[in-house]
Amino acid sequence: MLKLFIANKNYSSWSLRPWILLKQLGIPFEECLVPFGQQAGAPSFTSFSPTGRVPCLVDGELTVWDSLAICEYLAEAWSKVWPEQKAERAWARSASAEMHSGFHQIRNTCTMNCGLRVRVTGERPALQAEWERVDALWNQGLDRFGGPYLAGASFSAVDAFFAPFAFRVQTYSPPLSEPARSYVNRLLQLPPMQDWYASALAETWRDEAHEAEAREAGQWLQDNRATASTPPRN
Repeated sequence: MLKLFIANKNYSSWSLRPWILLKQLGIPFEECLVPFGQQAGAPSFTSFSPTGRVPCLVDGELTVWDSLAICEYLAEAWSKVWPEQKAERAWARSASAEMHSGFHQIRNTCTMNCGLRVRVTGERPALQAEWERVDALWNQGLDRFGGPYLAGASFSAVDAFFAPFAFRVQTYSPPLSEPARSYVNRLLQLPPMQDWYASALAETWRDEAHEAEAREAGQWLQDNRATASTPPRN
């Protein structure tokens, strides 16, 4: 069986991408969660990932790292990973690649922290411009291919790549058009997304680097997570 190594569900946006894809498409796998902030007795990321990062997929003797590479690997065996039609597939791959390599202002300012609600403070025109691009991209896909997902009627890898942004929208409440916000709500209502969110809220360990990023964004309005503990570092 496939093994998917991930980190904290509260923080790890990169882990969410292949996880939600596997869950939503019904592809069987074993989840292997290793938290950031190295807990005593837990394996280090380098014990399973060549880069020391997550996510990492292990299929027997094969190891596939990087979320985009994992999706492409899965697509070799499961046809539903990408849309069936050429135009939809080309758009989905382009949008996923843009997500994979871009939106650095959103990543850096609106770090994924599922349990928080944060009011972003200060003038941040570059951040606003990136959210506007996300909004335009989502509307383009929904309008061109008819929805309810970005590349048509079925959930595919492009939706998996933007799934972490649904949690970011929930946390930071950026201004979005109604179709974009409806798309976010659609993702958040998916049973696997609700399972991920429930697990994220239940996690009690904290990683200070990720917490500091969220503090830098602005004012914390709510912290819905279980009582915190900070894992010991080796």
